[in-house]
Amino acid sequence: MTRLTTFADAEATASRAAEEIAREVNRARELRGVAHLALSGGSTPERTYELLADALEDWAAVEIWFADERCVPPEDEESNFRLAKETLLRPAGIDPARVHRMEGELGADEGARRYADALREHAPLDASELPVLDLIVLGIGPDGHVASLFPGAPTLDAGEHAICLGVHDSPKPPPERITLSLAVLRSARRCLLLATGAGKADAIAAALAEPTHHVPASLLVRERLTVIVDDAASPPPVQR
Repeated sequence: MTRLTTFADAEATASRAAEEIAREVNRARELRGVAHLALSGGSTPERTYELLADALEDWAAVEIWFADERCVPPEDEESNFRLAKETLLRPAGIDPARVHRMEGELGADEGARRYADALREHAPLDASELPVLDLIVLGIGPDGHVASLFPGAPTLDAGEHAICLGVHDSPKPPPERITLSLAVLRSARRCLLLATGAGKADAIAAALAEPTHHVPASLLVRERLTVIVDDAASPPPVQR
């Protein structure tokens, strides 16, 4: 069952999300000695990351990954890595050796290949050699996309063994991106989906409805999904 929690405003939503991430990281370290946390970019997680820098007192034994990246240099204003570095990685003093960024400057296909290799080398693998991350933090687009998996895109049909994919035709600029596969999102021990603002209400409602390739967020594993939204993004109650 999906855990859906709503809060009055964006600040309260970000605060709860930071607490949830810190709790999942601590649980992973207690159980397995190391936590594998994947971050997303975008405006929604930004405040969460700022609060998370202080919400977790000890960042030892935390490996940082990314759900997707734009094919831009790491210091570009559109870089998800740059956002994470400025809001979380640098303020929290996270060891750069534990931060695994997607190399967007290499291009979509080469960057995806290199990232898949890094995941195979450093992340735990399941029986089919698919990386198993402890928590993936995701935003959601108004169209229901997560990471850089867009509605109806061929990347959604990459198969159960795909790890990281190059995107060449993103409907949002820039067109070239790198993204974790749907299989990796579905293999995670937990996904945390964040949304704020009335512009995301329809997307959240669709994500919690019947699974469909037209709404990639609806394809996440419901039993391992936590959704945290503000009142404005909360889906309307079901009419009976």
